[in-house]
Amino acid sequence: MDKKTIVVLFGGQSSEHEVSCVSAVTVINHIDLDHYDIVLVGITKDGKWLLTESVEDITSGVWRNGKKTAILSPDRSKPSLLIMEDNKVEYQKVDVVFPVLHGLFGEDGTVQGLLELAGVPYVGCGVLASAVSMDKLYTKIIVDSLGIRQAAYEPVYAKELEEMSKVVERIENRLSYPVFIKPSNAGSSKGITKAKTQDELIAGLKEAAEHDRKILVEETIVGREIECAVLGGMEAKASGVGEILAAAEFYDYDAKYNNTESKTIISPELPEGKAQEVSDAAVKIFRAVDGYSLSRVDFFLENETNEIVFNEINTLPGFTSISMYPMLWEAKGIAKPQLVEKLIQTAFTRNMK
Repeated sequence: MDKKTIVVLFGGQSSEHEVSCVSAVTVINHIDLDHYDIVLVGITKDGKWLLTESVEDITSGVWRNGKKTAILSPDRSKPSLLIMEDNKVEYQKVDVVFPVLHGLFGEDGTVQGLLELAGVPYVGCGVLASAVSMDKLYTKIIVDSLGIRQAAYEPVYAKELEEMSKVVERIENRLSYPVFIKPSNAGSSKGITKAKTQDELIAGLKEAAEHDRKILVEETIVGREIECAVLGGMEAKASGVGEILAAAEFYDYDAKYNNTESKTIISPELPEGKAQEVSDAAVKIFRAVDGYSLSRVDFFLENETNEIVFNEINTLPGFTSISMYPMLWEAKGIAKPQLVEKLIQTAFTRNMK
């Protein structure tokens, strides 16, 4: 059987550039070399696409010094990478793409749109699901229609901050302190703050506005942080659940990636029926946003009520050694090589009737 050429895209322009590189190494190391020829393409923080020679180059970071540009052609008649060096162009056939790109310009539908234009099969959610799920406000609007509880929220546009007193009054009439302030369309907890006072609210709004023009202010849910993995298409299935024990007051970017005291627990003890409730809700939300291939759906188990409260959905979850998505499937008996292959197969079955 002829091998297929798989392009692994990694790096990217978001704040999660380094995490994407680490995730990519995990994915690459578990691709079946008997079935695929792997081509590595790294995207630098300033948006340059570079052909990368090896996993070792990703780990060391020397890939960023590469001399060969490798960009995906949008021409559907000839799905290929255009590899360029010294004014010479070489065409590299592409059969499938595995984007390992977290955050903006990778998880938000932009790369997915390019892949759709090129007619290249790819792993992960499509344009609509990626864009909607990346935008916390629009995810909220969709989940509002499902009857699944989520934190009460107030949307704010950065332009409105010119009249800060009116914005603060509106928020305080809607929500009680403490509140969380989040950029609507930023990745991996970047720009998120918690405000216990009006001064902290104002500072948090200004911070969030540095990351996005849309801001979400949410009530604080005091509870356990629960996550669930989803895999597949229309027949999508959920894994069991995992729990995050954040080392910081909340699971921000540093707590997630830099603080070794943060812990993950697979199959934690929950009140009867709650794990199934989380799994059912995860699949329901995944389908509502037109999800496909993979996502991780995050919830709270509220301390006071024991109610499940939806938090967010991630359409290209991390694949590092501490990432919940592969760990949850391993607990279900799906080892990383099998999981990676299942994900690749979703790329080929996406448009099958």
